[in-house]
Amino acid sequence: MYILSRVLITGGTKGIGLAAVKKFLNCGDEVIVAARNNDCGFADDQRVKIIQCDLSNRAAVKCLLTEAENIDILINNAGILQGIPYDKYTDENIDYIVNLNLIAPITLAIYFGRKMAERGGGRIVNVASQAAMAGNPDIWYGMTKAALVNFSKSFAGLLGSLGVIVNSVSPGPVGTEMVSGSPYGERFDKIRKRTYLGRFARAEEIADVIYWLAKESPEYLNGENIVINNGALGLEMS
Repeated sequence: MYILSRVLITGGTKGIGLAAVKKFLNCGDEVIVAARNNDCGFADDQRVKIIQCDLSNRAAVKCLLTEAENIDILINNAGILQGIPYDKYTDENIDYIVNLNLIAPITLAIYFGRKMAERGGGRIVNVASQAAMAGNPDIWYGMTKAALVNFSKSFAGLLGSLGVIVNSVSPGPVGTEMVSGSPYGERFDKIRKRTYLGRFARAEEIADVIYWLAKESPEYLNGENIVINNGALGLEMS
């Protein structure tokens, strides 16, 4: 029997997040979208609630906690790769990426994870990156994503016995604006050529894995990080 869920997806107006919104809606779930803008194309769908929220702002994240009550599934997708050379990062740049890529998803997971545990269970999927394992020229991007993977494992250990399943996914380059507009186009192209299929992932393919972890995977699969890069990390990186 299929059980309908109430799902919170951050960064759900484009890329992987938007593909995830469509996936859950197509399967009948209710979705709360938290993003800086409300342009996701579902404003007229009664199953969608859009909350405008700048997740790099810690005060705004705290407001989101009270606006998105009683969720069964949390998808921490929002994140950014700034593409700034390591020696050019300012304090403002560091605060922005740490708040958005790390503090926001952890804050949401702690709050909603506790609520899920009180109700007897729930699922959290954190969207990291293969940069968590392979590194990235944008060192703060790689570090925040690695920390998010570590948090996912630690949090699963804390809440797993209470019925809360926490996993992360680490995609390689995906055919989204983040890749097409990146200053690391040459590097991404090398990674693409290392994949078995010779192409970037489609956002819908990552969304399918997110959905599986959120709705269908066995409860024993907890505290894991699913790498989705079509074999690219199995070959020598340069």
